Amino acid sequence: MSYHNPYTPPRKSATFDDYTLAEIRRAAATGIYDIRGAGTKRKVPHFDDLLFLGASISRYPLEGYREKCDTSIVLGTRYAKKPIQLKIPITIAGMSFGALSGPAKEALGRGATISGTSTTTGDGGMTDEERGHSQTLVYQYLPSRYGMNPKDLRRADAIEVVVGQGAKPGGGGMLLGQKISDRVANMRNLPKGIDQRSACRHPDWTGPDDLEIKILEIREITDWEKPIYVKVGGARPYYDTALAVKAGADVVVLDGMQGGTAATQDVFIEHVGMPILACIRPAVQALQDLGMHRKVQLVVSGGIRSGADVAKALALGADAVAIGTAALVAIGDNDPRWEEEYQKLGTTAGAYDDWHEGKDPAGITTQDPELAARLDPVAAGRRLANYLKVMTLEAQTIARACGKNHLHNLEPEDLCALTMEAAAMAQIPLAGTNWYPGKGSF
Repeated sequence: MSYHNPYTPPRKSATFDDYTLAEIRRAAATGIYDIRGAGTKRKVPHFDDLLFLGASISRYPLEGYREKCDTSIVLGTRYAKKPIQLKIPITIAGMSFGALSGPAKEALGRGATISGTSTTTGDGGMTDEERGHSQTLVYQYLPSRYGMNPKDLRRADAIEVVVGQGAKPGGGGMLLGQKISDRVANMRNLPKGIDQRSACRHPDWTGPDDLEIKILEIREITDWEKPIYVKVGGARPYYDTALAVKAGADVVVLDGMQGGTAATQDVFIEHVGMPILACIRPAVQALQDLGMHRKVQLVVSGGIRSGADVAKALALGADAVAIGTAALVAIGDNDPRWEEEYQKLGTTAGAYDDWHEGKDPAGITTQDPELAARLDPVAAGRRLANYLKVMTLEAQTIARACGKNHLHNLEPEDLCALTMEAAAMAQIPLAGTNWYPGKGSF
């Protein structure tokens, strides 16, 4: 005979929690996997698990009101005749027209130009809105080749060969039919209204030797003027960075699993790839082993939110960072002002990730002309510029507190870790010790 203890509440499984049970029921009812945008929602070790060690007696801080802390960065100094010079080490990551509306692309260009930094096209080609309002524009060269043409390669300021993305390393992207408008279809040479799935690998090369040939082809097309970036998802950062350098990259872009995506399988976003915190030090080590650290620049992305994140990424050895999701929030994505409409979509502001459906009330991740018209690209551009300014000031404040007159003078010695996981991933000593897992004895 069973007995229920009235003093003990029902106990749910940690493995089969409410979300997991709901997903099992959804899969059983529909027979299809879940698709969504944004990045991973699971908690993974991140920059919050690191702290800076400010100056006191053993270090000499700088006065913010009279001592300069430089933020400038030059990308593409290895081979390009015209490397990119930016005022700040915070760039805008690749987000396509198709995934984003025309006004959203314009807003990103306006904000980046005010701030003296670059934007990136994403898949699907170059729009007049983005080229017209981005002082510095990086043109992505993806496996899909959607919208790719030699004319736009030459119009760009740099070329980014995309091998992988943090949200889906080893997988291709998706753009569902409801977002393939007449204009998107024309740019991508696709039928209107039909779901599109991007290729997961480039069709004309199968390894680093072929990548080297492709990079040389692009250099010839652009008269060796443009820096060539190679972007990889955070999976095997040491070897991928080393091979990108061997293939001739001027810049390596490394994207961790917290990086967003317009649409892909939820199982990809949550279960493939590594946190950016675990990726930076192996990539830096590869550059150092090849004698190319700071000669080939490293740009990292995936969950960058604040000036503290920027400073920590640079202290770990990166040259610059890229932001995507944070930039969309800055221009108005997931804004509580649209809460009533988010509720009608079955979600809430701050959780909306069905970017693939093209129903974004904020007018950012949509091709619906009425919704897109809600976004004022001039005002949104100013918001982005304000956000970038604050991030830069925050990073400068931290650098000065550590006694550094340039953000790139931050170093691992300026950091400590709060958790064993972060210490091991970042190879930073646990707070109060000089040890991290894998280093040896205390």
